[in-house]
Amino acid sequence: MSLQTERAETLLDIRDLTVDFRIDRATTLRAVRNVSFDVAENETVALVGESGSGKSVTALAILGLLPENASVGGATLFIGRDLFAMPRRELQRLRGRDISIVFQEPMSSLNPVFSVGFQLVEVLKQHASLRPRDARARAVDLLREVGIPEPAAKVRAYPFELSGGQQQRVMIAMAIACEPKLLIADEPTTALDVTVQKQILELIAELQARRRMSVLFITHDLALVAEVADRVVVMRDGEVREQGPVRQVYEAPADAYTKALLACRPRLTNRPVRLPVIDDFLNPGREEHPPLELPERSRGLRGDEDVILEARHLAKSFYRREGLIGKHEERAVKDASFKLARGKTLGLVGESGSGKTTLALMLVRLQQATRGEVLLEGVDLLSVRSDSIEHKRRIQIVFQNPYASLNPRFTAGQILMEPMHIHGIGETQTGRRELAYAMFEKVGLPADAFFKYPHEFSGGQRQRIAIARCLTMRPDILICDESVSALDVSVQAQLLNLLQDLQDEFGMSYLFISHDLAVVKYMSDEIMVMTEGEVVEIADSDEIYARPRHPYTRKLLAALPNALLEPGA
Repeated sequence: MSLQTERAETLLDIRDLTVDFRIDRATTLRAVRNVSFDVAENETVALVGESGSGKSVTALAILGLLPENASVGGATLFIGRDLFAMPRRELQRLRGRDISIVFQEPMSSLNPVFSVGFQLVEVLKQHASLRPRDARARAVDLLREVGIPEPAAKVRAYPFELSGGQQQRVMIAMAIACEPKLLIADEPTTALDVTVQKQILELIAELQARRRMSVLFITHDLALVAEVADRVVVMRDGEVREQGPVRQVYEAPADAYTKALLACRPRLTNRPVRLPVIDDFLNPGREEHPPLELPERSRGLRGDEDVILEARHLAKSFYRREGLIGKHEERAVKDASFKLARGKTLGLVGESGSGKTTLALMLVRLQQATRGEVLLEGVDLLSVRSDSIEHKRRIQIVFQNPYASLNPRFTAGQILMEPMHIHGIGETQTGRRELAYAMFEKVGLPADAFFKYPHEFSGGQRQRIAIARCLTMRPDILICDESVSALDVSVQAQLLNLLQDLQDEFGMSYLFISHDLAVVKYMSDEIMVMTEGEVVEIADSDEIYARPRHPYTRKLLAALPNALLEPGA
């Protein structure tokens, strides 16, 4: 984060921006209301808010990328010129050359049928008028500048051949190709591993310092803002709730919503019995304890707990053809052993590709283990018949993307009742319907959710449906595979509180998988660290953060945003 004492000349000046979307002839939705802020030269401004706050709509309005049913009011001045009054052809020349954008999901922004080099060359040909050979050489230089290893070889690679972090680096290379004065980064690190996230943030900061460009950094996570920004603008429901220097907003937030965003995020320094949520601040006085004075939750193992699940020397290999008759072995999980105590939570952390999800899928037999044992109260699940209904019922899994795991053709009620019918839970259809309603109430969804389809719910509500579906099975073990990773911090806090409440009520054991170390520490009694398919460390959740033994664990902790290491704001 740069430490400017005086602000430079204004580069971007947004004045009373209003965006309306025409739904039909009689209905108009106002997504952005009278938003005003500015970005100075060589400055980073963070635009912060939850999904639906209007921050991405604001960014798209700046670039003139809103759909045809959108109407824009106010003014957006770039070096003194109003972008909204600029002829379309001139605006097209400006986009990519003077203002560029990096989107949240690189795989949906990169064309999967063209190499990354071809796509970089297209940008250079369009805006820099370089000859093909010069553009190709410049593309290699750009990949080298953003830290892609072996850039001369990677320039021929296709997007799917690169990791998520490398794909995002390619998007940044495309964005800076023509040396823009303003870079808009729209959630560029959401759902990335903590180490990759740190690399991307450092890369953006280095590029800004080297090229003296301004950055508009859009995020829903205030913990990141202190790492990258000079100033912060907080949005909610299309309006600016607060703005100012980062230090001022962190140390003395003026708006209740800003205080809520700061408090909702789990921190490494404390573990309240429940996480504060937005309503605690916007509707105070409802709880026995003020939201920032909650008692601590006790975590950890005594050592004499009853073990409900034990994995012994679990391994998984994948094979691909090599030549005409050969095959190559890819060892995804190598000799993993661990125990899960009854009524306790085992956290599992590691970067993408470490083997976390493969390990979880083997436990529920959605992947067949190459070797090893999985003992559920002494019974080896890998040796019982794959169609054993009873053991499938006792271990349930909640996936990261609830929309992909919910049948879009079923109502939420049908989604809950189908597994009950398969497993013989409830004697009649009426009994199953009543149980479904009870589960909706348990996870905080209204009764009319029974008749709605998945697309009619928000991401957090879909995840509640996925949890409710698991609860209908009355499981002993619930596996949460990155189930809160891509959610807003306030929705994440609600679901973490829900999971805590359900564990307290039903005594379930959790295997909680995440790349977010602060969330894992908040939820877990014991933590297991994986890298490259191996379990490298298992320890008490407080011990592993205070005294990590393995170098990889220390590397993960070193990548955490500093804001998570400080007491709540």
